[in-house]
Amino acid sequence: MQRSRVAWCSVLSALLLLAGCVRVAVHGDPDAWAESMGMGPKLRVATYNTSLYDDAEGGLVRRLESGDDHAAKIAAVLQRVRPDIVLLNEFDYDAPQRAADLFQHRYLEVAQPGGGQPLHYPHRYLAPVNTGVPSGLDLNADGVVGTQGRARGDDAWGYGLHPGQYGMLVLSRHPIDAPAVRTFSLLKWQSMPGAARPSNPATGAPFHRDAVWSRLRLSSKSHWDVPIHTALGVVHLLAAHPTPPVFDGPEDRNGLRNFDEIGLWARYLSDEPQPWLCDDIGRCGGLPADARFVIAGDLNADPSDGAGRPGAIAQLLAHPRVDATFVPRSAGAVERAADRGLARTGDVGTHTGDFGPAAGTLRLDYVLPSRNLRVVDGGVFWPVSGTPEADITGASDHHLVWLDLRGR
Repeated sequence: MQRSRVAWCSVLSALLLLAGCVRVAVHGDPDAWAESMGMGPKLRVATYNTSLYDDAEGGLVRRLESGDDHAAKIAAVLQRVRPDIVLLNEFDYDAPQRAADLFQHRYLEVAQPGGGQPLHYPHRYLAPVNTGVPSGLDLNADGVVGTQGRARGDDAWGYGLHPGQYGMLVLSRHPIDAPAVRTFSLLKWQSMPGAARPSNPATGAPFHRDAVWSRLRLSSKSHWDVPIHTALGVVHLLAAHPTPPVFDGPEDRNGLRNFDEIGLWARYLSDEPQPWLCDDIGRCGGLPADARFVIAGDLNADPSDGAGRPGAIAQLLAHPRVDATFVPRSAGAVERAADRGLARTGDVGTHTGDFGPAAGTLRLDYVLPSRNLRVVDGGVFWPVSGTPEADITGASDHHLVWLDLRGR
C-alpha cells in the first residue's frame, strides 16, 4: 500500500510539473506551445476598408507626406491586431507605389498612439483597378459621356473621380508569388453565363445599349487571386471590393453588378469547368479543387439586411468549398446598432461597419476560408465606446475583420 502511494505521488508530481510548464509556455508564447503540441502553425488573415482615398489624383500621397491622422489610426489598428496577411480596401493606387511606401515607412513602422509595436510587411501586392478609368462610353445611360466630376465618375469602368481611387493593397509577412497572381479587371460582364443584365422595369428594355453592354467590365475595381507562400502551404488570397448596391435607379444596375461580382468568386471555386473565366493575361478557368484559399474584402452585401440583392452573399456563405461557420463578432457593433435603433433581422453582433443614421450598421466585410483550413479564432476590431481602443477606430466607417487559421 505504501509503495503504491509513493508511486502515485510521483506520477502526480510529474503531472503537476508538466502542467506548470504548459502554463509558462502558454503565457510566454502560445503559438510556439501550440506548434510543439502538434497543432501546427497559425496564420492571421484580415481585411480592412481603410477609407484612405482622396478625391484628387495624388491627394493621398500628399496627405501621407504631410502627416495624416486617419492613416495613423489605421496603422494603430493594424499594430494592435498584427495580421500576417491583410487586404486594405479603399487605399488609392498609384503606379510608383508612393502611397504604399509612405504608409509602410512613416505609419506602420512607427509606433502609433493607441497602437502597438512597429509593424513591417516585407511583401505587398497592388495593381491598377477599374475605378476612375474612363470608359469612353455612356455607362449611366444619361445620353452623354461624362468628362468632369461625378458625371465622369459615373461613366468610368468603376465609379471614381480619378484612376486608382478606392484601390486595393495586399500586405504580407509571407512571400507573394507575383508571377502566379491572377487579376480579372478586364473580364466582360456579359461573359458570365446567366449574367444579370440590368433592364428598365417599366419597359423591360435593356438599360445599356448592346454596344455598351458588350464592353462593360464586371469588376468595379478588380478581382485578384494572390498566391502567398505561408507555413500552411500556398494560400490563395481572393481579394475584391464589389460595388455598393446603391447609387443607381430602378434598373438596380449596381445591385445586379454587386451580385455578379460576388458570384464571380462562386464560379471561380466551382467544380464545373469555367472556360469563360479568363484573367487579364488570358489564363482561363477556376481555382483547383485542392487549393487553400481565403476570400477577403468589403463585399458590400449583408446576409439579412441592407440594400443588396437577396442571396448575394449567400453565393459564398453557402458555397460547398467555403467554411463560413465561424462568424467574427464585436461588442462595439452591438452597442452601435442599439444607438442607431434600426430594425434588423440579422445578428447585429456580426456587423462590421456603421454607415450613418439612415443605413445603420451592417455586415459587409468578410474573411472566408476554404474548408481545408481550420478557424481557431477571429473577431472584428470594434471596441465599445469609452475604452482606450475606441479612440483609434474612427478613421473609417468599416472595422477590421480577422481570422486565425491552421491547416487541417
